[in-house]
Amino acid sequence: MTDALALPALTGLIAVALLFDFLNGLHDAANSIATIVSTRVLRPHYAVVWAAFFNFIAFLFFGLHVAQTLGTGIVEASLVDARVIFGALVGAIAWNVLTWVLGIPSSSSHALVGGLVGAGIAKAGWQAVVWGGLGKTAAAIVLSPLLGFLLALLLVLIVSWGFVRSTPFAVDRTFRHLQFVSASLYSLGHGGNDAQKTMGIIAVLLYSQGHLGSAFFVPLWVVLSCQAAMAAGTLLGGWRIVRTMGSRITRLTPMQGFCAETGGALTLFGATWLGIPVSTTHTITGAIIGVGAARRTSAVRWGVASNIVVAWVLTLPAAALIGAGAYGLTALLS
Repeated sequence: MTDALALPALTGLIAVALLFDFLNGLHDAANSIATIVSTRVLRPHYAVVWAAFFNFIAFLFFGLHVAQTLGTGIVEASLVDARVIFGALVGAIAWNVLTWVLGIPSSSSHALVGGLVGAGIAKAGWQAVVWGGLGKTAAAIVLSPLLGFLLALLLVLIVSWGFVRSTPFAVDRTFRHLQFVSASLYSLGHGGNDAQKTMGIIAVLLYSQGHLGSAFFVPLWVVLSCQAAMAAGTLLGGWRIVRTMGSRITRLTPMQGFCAETGGALTLFGATWLGIPVSTTHTITGAIIGVGAARRTSAVRWGVASNIVVAWVLTLPAAALIGAGAYGLTALLS
């Protein structure tokens, strides 16, 4: 354990963590609403309210396995102190803001993990890293979009076969209704996985300061605060990224939107139950590419998709460097 922080400093760090959670909702709002907006099932302003509601209630459906992983499974909890948390948050927020301004749907999740790893290494070297947890998270960079891609592609094929005798108008009308269900499921998955990452950060900060006793857990007020902050960010929306996710990668019909959201939601549900912090951005992008490729490979704007992949590859090391720099700066100033 480290020396206890003064209450104002502790409160300030928690506020910064909640700011990150808010920006996470702002940055990743497009993940939940891009397909339902691009298919014109819901107008953007109604879609963000819909997504924010399901973001908030996600804690009722999932355990806190992802929060446990972020709190104790990325960097050794005994080495975490206020400076490490500050470095992690600065790394994540700086990268999120940069990619939001540029309209690039990068991963808030991996930015936070990168910032935490960078700050942890800056404090204690490579021994600070819990390689098992980091390995699962790094593997998810590849596996979550791949699984989203495959599930969405499979769903398109199943649905196309099942509705082969239906008219295009009937199919469109059916899936306009079903998209409300799939968008709800995806928003639940988004809130269930992403909000828990900030819960883990706040909980390990409280643990490092001796406020949780000898056992790590996530207090209820932390759960509610993080879900509310993410929902508020989603309400504000991320319109720059909506355009990229909803139309620049591929054009979607309501049936395709349903398959993309359902494939992405199933991926997020599985990862959350397994305690793996995955990127909702990676997942929905893979699913959108999957439904586009099911139509024909030329339907996917591969140039846009490749630019997004470059941002994914850069996120972990870039956020880690910023996090390490922020940790070093606080050490010099103290």
